[in-house]
Amino acid sequence: MNCIIIDDEEMARAIIEKMIESTPQLNLLEEFSNALHAIKYLNQNEVDLIFLDIHMPDFTGFDFIQTIKNPPKIILVTSDKNFAIEAFEYECIIDYLVKPINEDRFQKAIQKANAIPSSATIIANKGANEDNANEFYINIDRRLIKIEFALVNIIEAKGDYIHIKTENKNYVVHSTLKKIEEKLPKDLFLKVHRSFIINTKKIIDIEDNSVLIGKDVIPVSRANRPDLMKRLNLL
Repeated sequence: MNCIIIDDEEMARAIIEKMIESTPQLNLLEEFSNALHAIKYLNQNEVDLIFLDIHMPDFTGFDFIQTIKNPPKIILVTSDKNFAIEAFEYECIIDYLVKPINEDRFQKAIQKANAIPSSATIIANKGANEDNANEFYINIDRRLIKIEFALVNIIEAKGDYIHIKTENKNYVVHSTLKKIEEKLPKDLFLKVHRSFIINTKKIIDIEDNSVLIGKDVIPVSRANRPDLMKRLNLL
């Protein structure tokens, strides 16, 4: 099986790599410290199995799974035991390894991988009869995903990609902040920084040059602060 490793910890990747080398049925193609780079790789290469960490900066393992189309078999590798129940809600996840990993447990996971065919599929519900004024669709690897405007918290620009954070899920799309800003309802969203658009209804707190939305502290530029203040229903 062709496999890749996605983990932001160098030591963790090295340990998994060593175990893969001692397993004849596995062929390590690549390893990644960044999930976004792995998404690009998967768009161009055939992968049978992914060793995936859950906790990574900005983009979690679950965010990664929800973003890619037709995910291959995935073995989660994490130091956190608390996500085991959530993990097995995904058909593509075949095992859950808790760090530090021992060789016997690793080999049992590989046996499971060998026994399961690569057939997991994600299907987008397009909701054809619904009111399009309340939602938009994003195209991720030729898959259309519906997102309700009201559920979006933050939209952040990251190079050639935008990171859309909703109440429940996060998505990464190849686009620009300017392009998506044109499609957003202006009564709900506001660009507060060159890299951030926020849903003004989701603001919890404002302090100096930043706003709190969920657990994210978003910077507000001096040029955009007046527009933000006009939106607020101040007493």
